[in-house]
Amino acid sequence: MEKRRQKNYFDYSLVFLIIFLLCLGFVMLYSITSYSSQIQNGSSTEVLFKQMRSTGLGLVGMVIVAMIPCEFYKRFAFFGYILSYILILLVLSPIGLEVNGAKRWLLIGGMSFQPAEFAKLATILFLAFIISKTSKQAHKFSYVVKMMALILPISALLMFVTSNLSSAIIVAAIGFVMIFVASPKYSHFVGIIVAGVAVMSAVLLVMGGYRLERIMVWLNPEEYAQEGGYQVLQGLYAIGSGGLFGKGLGQSVQKLGYVPEAENDMVFAIICEELGFVGAIAVIILFVFMIWRFMVISSNAQSLFASLLVVGIMTHIAVQVLLNIAVVTNTIPNTGITLPFISYGGTSILFLLTEMGMVLSVSRGIMQPEKL
Repeated sequence: MEKRRQKNYFDYSLVFLIIFLLCLGFVMLYSITSYSSQIQNGSSTEVLFKQMRSTGLGLVGMVIVAMIPCEFYKRFAFFGYILSYILILLVLSPIGLEVNGAKRWLLIGGMSFQPAEFAKLATILFLAFIISKTSKQAHKFSYVVKMMALILPISALLMFVTSNLSSAIIVAAIGFVMIFVASPKYSHFVGIIVAGVAVMSAVLLVMGGYRLERIMVWLNPEEYAQEGGYQVLQGLYAIGSGGLFGKGLGQSVQKLGYVPEAENDMVFAIICEELGFVGAIAVIILFVFMIWRFMVISSNAQSLFASLLVVGIMTHIAVQVLLNIAVVTNTIPNTGITLPFISYGGTSILFLLTEMGMVLSVSRGIMQPEKL
């Protein structure tokens, strides 16, 4: 006789992908920053160790979060939503920190913190909770509008208060995709897309300033080579010089002060230079495989809240990867966005690993049959 019982599932494939991407990030970070760090700090590993400390804390947090049933996080949905508004507005207070001409950070206890990263996670939790409670109304157009109205204020604050257009786009995209997945009527979203494009175009025209300049740089970076187009051109030089197989790990020339923010926004350009087209495609495949694992976990989740939670995190990762690669290759205007798990950034890696813990928590709730 054959009996069957249920056992908990755990996505080890996703864990492997996370660890592999983190290790790749360490390798690339050391390759990019060792020279400049030696000159500025007297140690070639100073920047690397900072990232490793943040990653270590993030991994501990990921394990803790993964061990807690995902339904527990419903309790923090509304609180996190309100707190995200408060943290963004605090950027205007004396604890707001300005870096490279942009005031997007909070300086608390000697440590810098970016409210935009918290806002992304808060948006995912809040929408997953609200939609799971009100999903019976998801077929109504008015419901879709109401849900979008809950998220757009956070997007607007990120854009106007912190001048962080990329994070504003990501938050809006997270909200849009989560509502889209929950709604049975896809026709509702055509009008929303058209209206969104129109509003964004109007905002850019009215605000003007450096945002319009970025569009001009995107259209013709050669004419602005000594201004806004410098970073774009240097990044394209790095990509083009890498060829098919790259110059070799650690052999990048553009990282030696030519590409600004090489360890942050432009890390993909250095990957292309050192590892070539083959290496760049390999990195993209890793992210595609990660997105696929998210889809598998979401489709097998035990509740609508858990499923939407994974969909929101999947959207965050996917949109950020797409925006980063698109910016580096000059497919879209420069918005200043990091590559998940690989770019330098303590706040970013902490929240990314927290999100991964939530996905793993959902995967632990999946039950699969086992033959006895």
